[in-house]
Amino acid sequence: MSQIDETFTRLKKEGKKAFIAYITAGDPTLEKTRELLIELEKRGVDIIELGIPFSDPMADGPVNQASAQRALENNVSMADVFELVHDFRRTSQIPIVFFTYFNPVHRFGLKRFVDTAADAGVDGSLVLDLPPEEGGEYRERMQKGGVDTIFLVTPTTRDARMKMLTDCTSGFVYCVSRTGVTGERAQMSDSLGVLVSRIKSHTDKPVAVGFGISQPEQAGQVAALADAVVVGSAINRRIEEFNHTPDMVTRVGDFVESLVVPVKQVRAS
Repeated sequence: MSQIDETFTRLKKEGKKAFIAYITAGDPTLEKTRELLIELEKRGVDIIELGIPFSDPMADGPVNQASAQRALENNVSMADVFELVHDFRRTSQIPIVFFTYFNPVHRFGLKRFVDTAADAGVDGSLVLDLPPEEGGEYRERMQKGGVDTIFLVTPTTRDARMKMLTDCTSGFVYCVSRTGVTGERAQMSDSLGVLVSRIKSHTDKPVAVGFGISQPEQAGQVAALADAVVVGSAINRRIEEFNHTPDMVTRVGDFVESLVVPVKQVRAS
C-alpha cells in the first residue's frame, strides 16, 4: 500500500476528507518552498502537490503560470526539486505528488525520472499532457518503482474513457471541476456532483476535485461531494502577494488553514 493509499485509508477510518495543497517548487525560492512544505503539513494539509516549473504549462491559468515563471527565473531544475524532496524526507513523510508535463520528464529521462522519484521519496506523479494510451512504459516503470500514477478526468470525458482512466490511475483520481485552465472561480459548477458520481460509478478509488476552488465555503461544498479537495492558484496568489513580507510563510499558512477547516468539518461516510 502506497503512502497515498495509507493516507486515504486512515482518513476514511477517521471519517475525514483530505485536503491537497498545490505549490510550485522554487517560488519564490527553493528554501521558501521547503518552509512552505513544513507549514502546509503543520496547518493540516494531507497531501502536497509540488509543481515542476515549466515554460509552457498549457493547463495552468495566469497565477500558476506566473508562479512557474518566477521559479524558472531562479534557474530551478528538475534535479533541484528532487533534491528538495529528498532533503524534506528527513523530517516528514507527508505524501508528495509531482504535478508536471511530459517535456520536462522526457528531457530528464524517463527511467532516470522514475528511479530518482522513488529514491527521493516522491509518492505520485501527475503528467498532465501524457494520456494513458501513450504512457505504457511510464506507468509500468512507475508501478515497479512504487510511485502512484495519477490521471485527470474532466467534465467532457466520456464514460468509456472515464473507465479506462480510472483503471489506469493509482493513488487517487483527479477530477477537474470545470473545463479550462487552473484558476480561482467565483462559484463551483452546478454539475460537479453529477460528475463525481459518474466517476465513482467506475471506481472505488478516492476522487479529488481541483481547478477553481479558492474560498472556504467552496472547499466545504466540494468536500461534501468528493474524497479530497485540491487548491492551488489561490495559494500561489497569496505566495506572490506576501512574497516580500517577513511573515509570508505564516500568512500563507493562515489562508490554507482557513480552507482546511471546512474540509475537515465534513464527515466522510
